[in-house]
Amino acid sequence: MPITRRSVLGLGAAAPALFLPRRSQAQDAIPEIAKGPFNGAESLKQYRIPEWFRDYKFGMWAHWGPQSAAEFGDWYARNMYMQDSPQYKYHVETYGHPTKFGFKDVALTWHGREFDADHLIQLYKKAGAKYFMSMGVHHDNFDLWNSPHQPRWNSVATGPKKDIVGLFAAASRKHGLKFAVSEHLSNSYNWLAVSHGADKAGPLAGVPYDGTDPAYADLYHPFPKDKPIPAQAMSREAPDSWKRLYFLRIQDLVDKYKPDLLYTDGGIPFGEWGYKLVSHYYNRVPTGLYTSKTKKDCEQGTCALDIERGVAGDILPDAWQTDTCIGGWHYKKGQKYKTGKNVVDLMCDIVSRNGNLMLNVPLPNSGKPDDEELKTVEEITKWMAVNSEGIYGTRPWKIAGSAAPPVAENMAFNERNRKDLTANDVRYTTKGGTLYAFVMGWPEREAVVPTLALGGKNQVGKIRSVDLLGHRGKLKFTQDEQSLRVTLPPERPSEHAICFKIAI
Repeated sequence: MPITRRSVLGLGAAAPALFLPRRSQAQDAIPEIAKGPFNGAESLKQYRIPEWFRDYKFGMWAHWGPQSAAEFGDWYARNMYMQDSPQYKYHVETYGHPTKFGFKDVALTWHGREFDADHLIQLYKKAGAKYFMSMGVHHDNFDLWNSPHQPRWNSVATGPKKDIVGLFAAASRKHGLKFAVSEHLSNSYNWLAVSHGADKAGPLAGVPYDGTDPAYADLYHPFPKDKPIPAQAMSREAPDSWKRLYFLRIQDLVDKYKPDLLYTDGGIPFGEWGYKLVSHYYNRVPTGLYTSKTKKDCEQGTCALDIERGVAGDILPDAWQTDTCIGGWHYKKGQKYKTGKNVVDLMCDIVSRNGNLMLNVPLPNSGKPDDEELKTVEEITKWMAVNSEGIYGTRPWKIAGSAAPPVAENMAFNERNRKDLTANDVRYTTKGGTLYAFVMGWPEREAVVPTLALGGKNQVGKIRSVDLLGHRGKLKFTQDEQSLRVTLPPERPSEHAICFKIAI
């Protein structure tokens, strides 16, 4: 049975004019930014990535917002308006047709009745996260804080009626984690344009979706009627009035919460608008870090490279980050999740290449992870409790690893081609005078590591001692010109990878 449509916040067909973008003489001007050493693209070349980011290595993320209410996967607010998508079919069967029951109505069903930011942060801290990221705003144009520039469509005005970003920020800092925020807003203007379309076939073909209703232009954007709906969801072709509104909202987010890390979904947006916004952020948060998914943005200072669902092909000179998810980005019932083994393999690969792992655990409508998600988090918790010494505060060794096939040069989204690593695969990190060697499985009786042979192309000196993290007692080992061989204890100290602590 379709859910009965409710009017948004009790407003009738005509929304007050104050909710719609208003033009003024300053409409096209970049707003003023905080004073400081940064003021545009050229000055940002002097920026350097802070040491805390290089040390912390592991962050966790809650990709959660009004699209989570449907519990039917990522990009729901867009795909529900695309007639050939599974989400459109689900939407019609569950809620009704998007000419009547649109995303504005789905947003009202987002409740978060079991959401507890403090509990989640404690859970993720125990799992080893050193920083936590709240979503600030997705492509869906709905802000997760008390946003003065998006007064109707924010999490305090509607939905759970809570300042999600503020609650996560307070809990993160209370428990000693760095706090990060993700923003995906710059693409929203074209991403949501499909809400201005109509079915191409069927009984309601040609009948406009609810996005064309001017009463909701503050959510769906005042998209011009005579402009073709763009095929590219992530295009940033938009008027300056939108760029200015984008700027003001993210500037407000920065000013209110001063996040230690600000993530943008893509490259730095809108040319000088974006460079000014990044400058404002660094002037407000001198030890902050901005991430971009465009390599060129980060070649000369400015930011850290973020690789979505992928791993760098080798050791990169500057610290970088993978952002990935245990399942899909937004919650979907019945989703198959990454196992603890999958996450550990990724983490060791990434850290050995000078990277950090940002792992999303998508929350359902309730705001509480499901049992299968908690199983994966618990596996990570157990592994990190034993092996995190070889992760935190480390730097890359001469090589990232041995015996693994090379990672594809196309870094983004290459994790889909990964195979589980085995006891024949090794990943390396260093800290001070110590070398950590992660053997990515449990060998039978003896670990054999040819890369750590005496001398050889890696110029390995004589190894003085080998310890196994999580095991008390000395290990027998031999080292010659062919390999390092380590006799293993009868019981493994942890599932998945094991870590040798080596003094040379």
